[in-house]
Amino acid sequence: MKQIIQSLQTGETSLVEVPLAQVQEGHLLIQTYNSLVSTGTEKMLLEFGKANWLNKARQQPERVKAVFNKIKTDGLKPTIEAVSSKLKQAIPLGYSNAGIVLAVGKNVQGFSVGDRVASNGQHAEIVHVPQHLAAKIPDNVSFESAAFTVVGAIALQGIRLAQPSFGETFVVYGLGLIGQITAQLLLANGCKVIGIDKDEQKCIAARALGIDALCNEQNENIAAPVLSYTKQIGADAVIITASTKDQHIIADAAQMSRKRGRIILIGVVGLQLNRTDFYEKELSFQVSCSYGPGRYDYQYEQKSEDYPIGFVRWTAQRNFEAILQALSTQQLQIDKLIKQRIPFESFANIYAHLDDEAYNCCVFSYNTEQTHCATIHYNKAIQAIGNGQVGIIGAGNFVQNVILPQLKKHKLPIKTIISAQGLHAAQMAQQFGIPTASSDEQTIWQDQQIKHVIIATRHDSHAELCIQALQAGKHVFIEKPLAISAEAIAAIEAQSGKSNHIINIGYNRRHAPLAQKIKTLIGDASSELNIVMTINAGTIDPQHWLNDTAKSGGRIIGEICHFIDLATYWCTAPVVSVCCQAHTQRADDITLLLQFKNGATASIHYFTNGHKRYDKERFELYTQGKTLVLENWKKLSAYGFKHFTTQSSSQDKGHQQQFTLLAAQIKQGGKALIPFESIINTSKASIAALESIRTKSWVQL
Repeated sequence: MKQIIQSLQTGETSLVEVPLAQVQEGHLLIQTYNSLVSTGTEKMLLEFGKANWLNKARQQPERVKAVFNKIKTDGLKPTIEAVSSKLKQAIPLGYSNAGIVLAVGKNVQGFSVGDRVASNGQHAEIVHVPQHLAAKIPDNVSFESAAFTVVGAIALQGIRLAQPSFGETFVVYGLGLIGQITAQLLLANGCKVIGIDKDEQKCIAARALGIDALCNEQNENIAAPVLSYTKQIGADAVIITASTKDQHIIADAAQMSRKRGRIILIGVVGLQLNRTDFYEKELSFQVSCSYGPGRYDYQYEQKSEDYPIGFVRWTAQRNFEAILQALSTQQLQIDKLIKQRIPFESFANIYAHLDDEAYNCCVFSYNTEQTHCATIHYNKAIQAIGNGQVGIIGAGNFVQNVILPQLKKHKLPIKTIISAQGLHAAQMAQQFGIPTASSDEQTIWQDQQIKHVIIATRHDSHAELCIQALQAGKHVFIEKPLAISAEAIAAIEAQSGKSNHIINIGYNRRHAPLAQKIKTLIGDASSELNIVMTINAGTIDPQHWLNDTAKSGGRIIGEICHFIDLATYWCTAPVVSVCCQAHTQRADDITLLLQFKNGATASIHYFTNGHKRYDKERFELYTQGKTLVLENWKKLSAYGFKHFTTQSSSQDKGHQQQFTLLAAQIKQGGKALIPFESIINTSKASIAALESIRTKSWVQL
């Protein structure tokens, strides 16, 4: 299928061929009939992409501080590589779509194949959306009209925050698409509406819809006519839908408001507030968030957990439904707003004229007769090296930034890359010259030329994919963790016993040069080791999927396994018992005690509440009157060792050496990078840590 994407680095838009997505639990697969171009948002993204690095930084000052913090902790080179990699990514455009349901995911309620629906789907022939970000289209509403649903919901959410009452006077500042819709919905609420824009053509369009519109082309004192219109009382509320860097709009809004008036910001404007304006009138100011409650809420969007209607009357989905009802009753009319109807394949005509008023409101129409497939072949010939070709399942940041560059560096023959939604697989296939992109794992399982599979998906899928790979006769490299439950670990053990294929895992830290130097210095004294590991992990966004324990297993299973493996490597013995204590209020803050078979011990302190500029990882090893201290993988200090005191380097966590060894194994054969018994032991120790927290006791492995 085809989809429009935009480069963050250059701002260039392109139409790319993407594998058909696989419908996921709680989601819908929708064939697009029409989608709406949101000129303001898409123009802003276009301008950001075309800006140089300095101007990009000026547009996102909050990200600049994060970059400087990363430089201080990780170093300049890794930071530049991370930022550069982020900018190389392309993003899909569009978020207001209408079409027909092609497939329904597990546990979806209220939708069936064949339903006509509006959604926040992108500019693509087929879109994959959460069920709570879609709504059924009434029979008398066309796909073209329904494509305005999401943009209409943005306007409606701003109105709901303003709490209009019949007879009030509202100002809509900015008469672009969202402004025009906002004004119409306010009229339907029984409000008097004054529209303001610097473009006379937009004012003329608003007047045709029954809106009193004022043109402010010269940025004059626009508050005066509003005060005159309201008999010097001022507007009850001002809704700002403009998109501009100018600071004067907020001041204008304050000056034209009545005492205790409300100002709602839907658009993007300068936010330099004048305290006097707000103080004297006791004005309230609020920023509206997208389509309404539930937007950007992981539980609502990805887990399909709805807000009870008795407590949250208007969610994002219910706002969609309200807009569709307004379209059905013609309280909202959009026919006069449409400036261009353009075939999807002619997308470039729109993006070349986003500044042109004639293209202010454009609708794409799609060819719905085309067939689509889950696999795309780019006809790029590759030759196998050694024991066969490589397939990759997963196309996230780690694959793009680490795995693929390392595999390409070692000239490994990557034949196929898989991602559930298809887009990322297609992008990486093009970027790294991979012949096949797909959304279907069967593409790899059924390919006899692919002998090695790299699994880098979300944690809950690791065990199943590992077992399927072994059943298909493939060697496996799996990013940590191996599995997120004891049952899954047992299933992998059972399948491994039936197979002679290798399982490798991405415990990279044991391969780091400084980790191996420590191993050399310890020598035969590993049984007398006492290890103290401190991980200053930091917090993650509450909406991040790692906080969904059903998908990630939590940070103990998903991240602390790294450090259990590292301690095991240094101690040269398996873990036999664990005891774990979690902070009473922050489950991710834990202290984990490990007892090894040879008598060595390790304590892992994994905290999320430390300062960002402190070392992320610090390790202390004590043995036979000697001490080693490793600081953030950049400096190793030794105390009591002859002929060695310190070693420093740029930060290296072992990825390079790990993939060097993996490449050699793929080309020449050989044993697993880590013994399978050790992988299983680390996995079981991670699971046991959770059991220890639950039982408040030591757990024997």
